[in-house]
Amino acid sequence: MRAVVTSGSGGPEVLALADVPDLEPGAGEVLLEVAATAVNRADLLQRQGHYPPPPGASETIGLECSGTVAALGEDVEGWQVGDAACALLAGGGYAEQVVVPAGQLMPVPAGIDLVTAAALPEVACTVWSNVFMVAGLRPGEQFLVHGGAGGIGTLAIQLASAVGARVLTTAGSPEKLERCAELGADVLINYREDDFVDVVRRETDGHGADVVLDNMGAKYLGRNLDALATEGRLVIIGMQGGTKGELDIAKLLRKRGAVIATSLRPRPPADKAAICAAVVEHVWPLVAEGRVRPVVHATLPLEEVTRAHELMEAGDNVGKILLSVRP
Repeated sequence: MRAVVTSGSGGPEVLALADVPDLEPGAGEVLLEVAATAVNRADLLQRQGHYPPPPGASETIGLECSGTVAALGEDVEGWQVGDAACALLAGGGYAEQVVVPAGQLMPVPAGIDLVTAAALPEVACTVWSNVFMVAGLRPGEQFLVHGGAGGIGTLAIQLASAVGARVLTTAGSPEKLERCAELGADVLINYREDDFVDVVRRETDGHGADVVLDNMGAKYLGRNLDALATEGRLVIIGMQGGTKGELDIAKLLRKRGAVIATSLRPRPPADKAAICAAVVEHVWPLVAEGRVRPVVHATLPLEEVTRAHELMEAGDNVGKILLSVRP
């Protein structure tokens, strides 16, 4: 089979297609013939040498995919060869084949084509597990998501809106904010021009954000706490703004707030299976109803993986960048 390999750590130029050995599923695993995969920011970090795969995971980049079941390992139930599926991966998506623990395989939601389905697993599992399973966002609460025009942000806006939360979001241009509004965001904040803390306070009459989903980390830590409501929950899922910050514990105590940091990729298969099952139960019906839809910025052939990484690094995309693997 063909897969994307790296010649070392560095820029997009280290990525290339090569022939590698075919795969075989082990017990409890499924072999997928990959139709498409998606580019995530974690992929850029892995390419740069900053985010190695967990022990035992494929060295090939790629945290999600869609495709067709090609073979079943022992003890796999509920799937048949030829079934269409999408999958949450610990690695291996940038290839024509991938082996997936059966619990991380999900049916393609009704109304979504097989290639577009590759845009869903990572963002759906990230948003549902963090915003709803961990932070417990409820109808009527104030929800702030940073980077609303990204893959995670575009889905978070839609899901939060669908359950009846009021959505505030940041983005870096009027054009991106307009797209966020189309997806259901109620309050639009241009982080290049406005202080999001001031806007959140003003737009919530001083209440603050009940839940904040943050991909910036250290850079936004103190300001996120300032924007947080009493008994609010700050969930940190990224480190684009650095890894070390200062937290005012006294302020956190006064707000009776929670700061939670989570990651999805290193979790054990049982945890990921539980998240995937929750996504199928709670998110897929919303997708089938058309209330939540994957947002795709561009779909490129796997041969153009270098260009896809360049697009992601440029930061102009709204939604996901996909790589089509098989016609």
